Amino acid sequence: PARYLSSHVRHPNSAGRSSSFSVYRPGLLLEFASLVRLSRSVRTSTTMAERATFVYQAKLAEQAERYDDMVEYMKTVAQLGRDLTVEERNLLSVAYKNVIGARRASWRVLSSIEQKEADRAESNSEIDKAALVKTYKKKVESELDVVCEEILRIIDDNLLPEADSAESKVFYHKMSGDYYRYLAEFKSGADKETAAQDAKKSYVAAQTVASGKAADSDGLPPTHPIRLGLALNFSVFYYEILSEPEEACSLAKTAFDEAIAELDQLHEDSYKDATLIMQLLRDNLTLWTSSEGDN
Repeated sequence: PARYLSSHVRHPNSAGRSSSFSVYRPGLLLEFASLVRLSRSVRTSTTMAERATFVYQAKLAEQAERYDDMVEYMKTVAQLGRDLTVEERNLLSVAYKNVIGARRASWRVLSSIEQKEADRAESNSEIDKAALVKTYKKKVESELDVVCEEILRIIDDNLLPEADSAESKVFYHKMSGDYYRYLAEFKSGADKETAAQDAKKSYVAAQTVASGKAADSDGLPPTHPIRLGLALNFSVFYYEILSEPEEACSLAKTAFDEAIAELDQLHEDSYKDATLIMQLLRDNLTLWTSSEGDN
């Protein structure tokens, strides 16, 4: 910077010898400031171009059903800084949901096979089928671990710090709760308890913002699809992970009733999503209450 801001000249001192000192050059200072602004502008435009490129590549990957690639593209977008747009947020969610969904389905299938092989216990078999299934299931669990930990780290390090709206905050806290719930599905012992506690903490944080109880948020209306989705997933967590059917039914019924009360205020663009989630809430309530009645 000194080369741009000053000019060295020779000047005789009191002893007759020349010495060097800096002369302030306003023109050079303005030139340097212009260079800084230009540099920032170039970086910004480059970042926007990169962002648009990765988003488009993620859409291509989605159409090609290459969800592992889609995750890589959207992970890069999430780490570029700045809050995600609604489209980017949905692309990120779809990418990870498909990647984790395939592995969750595999884990459920293998768990069922493992139980059948254990019950069968063929003593005259040349191979220990139950042990082989268990080993393979461990491989899937390791992959589940990696995917869940990765998205949870991105949410904590990149997404929540940049979230600038109640909608974004609820979305990310809910997403965090979902992936901790996925961990709790296959963990056992203390690890399962820790994952369940983290999931509940995230869901509660999302609920606090959604209901307008957070100090810096006005919340989301009861008919907002993200708020309804939160109630749906949180109630499933209570029912399946914590085995608290009464709390699950209470949460789902409250969300459903509050949405029904404000259904006439529902925006047309979110009507389809909101009513679909309300139907799922009602289906779960019907299933859970009938199950409890049978028990």
